[in-house]
Amino acid sequence: MPVLSPSLSRRHALLAGAAASLAAAGAGTSRPARAAAAMTGPAFPNYNRFRLGGFEVTALLAGTRTVPNPQETFGLNVSADEFESVSEANFIPTDRAQFFFTPTLVNTGAELVLFDTGVNADGMLAALEAAGHTAEEVDVVVLTHMHGDHIGGLMHNGSPTFGNARYVAGSIEHEHWRSAGNEQFDANVRPLEDQTTLINGGDSVLSGITAMEAFGHTPGHMAFMLESEGEQLVLIADTANHYVWSLAHPDWEVRFDMDKQAAAQTRREMFGMLAADRIPFIGYHMPFPARGYVESNGDGFRYVPASYQMMMDEA
Repeated sequence: MPVLSPSLSRRHALLAGAAASLAAAGAGTSRPARAAAAMTGPAFPNYNRFRLGGFEVTALLAGTRTVPNPQETFGLNVSADEFESVSEANFIPTDRAQFFFTPTLVNTGAELVLFDTGVNADGMLAALEAAGHTAEEVDVVVLTHMHGDHIGGLMHNGSPTFGNARYVAGSIEHEHWRSAGNEQFDANVRPLEDQTTLINGGDSVLSGITAMEAFGHTPGHMAFMLESEGEQLVLIADTANHYVWSLAHPDWEVRFDMDKQAAAQTRREMFGMLAADRIPFIGYHMPFPARGYVESNGDGFRYVPASYQMMMDEA
């Protein structure tokens, strides 16, 4: 007969004692059995709000979906074995991935500024409503780039979704898509040209909101630095499309990057800066609520999701 270890013996004794106590407590009582509570299904919060100095910043989950075969999108230049090994080390499957689409709303105290508009207007409007806002309240819509999952919510039933807004877009980006014969650009962005201001890297959208060149994903892809009362946060848009397969491994090729070499270089520069300066960021495709930090990790980076850093009262 095998000999039980002392730790197992003590644990079993404790469990046996607890079971006996529960049995004794229940003896002599008679309660009718109740039906099990109904399953209500998974729940996904669709907004997350925090303070950044004098700004109020709200991440809006305008959509999410499960996508099969992620190596058809990420890590195009690495082997299936390497992709599997990295995925396993990060506790994520290799046969599917969850995609997130997260526009950001910034209330400066003077104007309400929306960065990107999601895949479609319905998802965008639902997230806005959940966060306590309406489309009519939006003063400025900033487009980081012209991919369909960023401009899809600009129109609703053939009319501008944000009827009181003016628009801001990168000059290089706008000019590229204006001549590209792209159906969604022509339907959603071109009708708004008279209300659109074109900017370049280093230009200000408003006080405390500055455009940053982050080219590669698209020809004129932009990120934006938010600064208020000494606090900073960067909206990186699609600089990285996944926290492991793109951010952690900046040289892994991504199908949606139009210039893959430039996109990899932009990732290295952007995340090198964020890591060195310890600046938080929101990534459009990061796991919701899409906010975190980055640290250098060997030849790449590590994503550190935000926890309570921006919830605490001032000391």
